[in-house]
Amino acid sequence: MISLESFAALAQTPLGPFAPKPTSLAPGQEEASAVLWASPDGRTKIGVWECTPGRFTADRTAAGEYCFIISGRASVKNADGGGERHLGAGDLLVLPQGWTGEWEIHEPVRKLFLIEAR
Repeated sequence: MISLESFAALAQTPLGPFAPKPTSLAPGQEEASAVLWASPDGRTKIGVWECTPGRFTADRTAAGEYCFIISGRASVKNADGGGERHLGAGDLLVLPQGWTGEWEIHEPVRKLFLIEAR
């Protein structure tokens, strides 16, 4: 039998402790997350992530990511500085496998993420 999973109140989902963002370009930036579901092979993960204001680099060469912004505001741009997108609550961002770039968090962001490696 296949088990169905559902998750509610993502804006209030408890996260792990906040810790320094490893790829931050701004001192003091912190993040926290909680994985809600992972596939048996570990290639797909769904969870909630939150980050404080600042800038950081991101690398999606090993896996693509879908980001649904629950709250907050951010900007994302490609590593070459192009393709900038401004994001807020209710927006969906697709970062295809192979993408690299930079995030700037303007006000604390909470997102639902789905990361999928091929």
